[in-house]
Amino acid sequence: MKRLFDVAASGLGLLVLAVPLLVLAVLVRATSPGPAVYWSQRVGRGNRLFSMPKFRSMRIDTPQVATHLLEDPDRWLTPIGGLIRRTSLDELPQLWSVLVGQMSLVGPRPALFNQDDLIAARTALGIEALRPGVTGWAQINGRDELSIAEKTTLDAEYLRRQSLLFDLQILLRTAGAVLRAKGVAR
Repeated sequence: MKRLFDVAASGLGLLVLAVPLLVLAVLVRATSPGPAVYWSQRVGRGNRLFSMPKFRSMRIDTPQVATHLLEDPDRWLTPIGGLIRRTSLDELPQLWSVLVGQMSLVGPRPALFNQDDLIAARTALGIEALRPGVTGWAQINGRDELSIAEKTTLDAEYLRRQSLLFDLQILLRTAGAVLRAKGVAR
């Protein structure tokens, strides 16, 4: 049932958002050199790597590390990068990853390929069995403000509680958090 919901919602989302997605792509390209979409190597279900698309909010010469590990992350932002990150518009291309089955609308956020500590903590708790999500329980309970231990605790709770109803609750709370830019560090 979850996969059917993911396919229907992401397909509809891509159709409805086609024009805004195109406008965002043009804006990203017009305000900084490089591609509009950045394909980030992420850890998916079963700890397999996949390429996850995001609208590019950082300069093309930005080191490939988690944003919180950058010294002065703001200096790496493109002219519209701060805005698209605060509003989570950079995440919209991930609807494609949901449609093709690499991600789900709800699940633990996919780790970067080099976040060994997060990957190990999730693996120890069985969280790697889940399809990563565009949003998740940890996302709406702190997002960038959470430590790895707090994220994995919330991800493990999601693993235990997962259901279509819980996913719908998380999606509704995500919409509210996005509108308030709650928990976004940069």
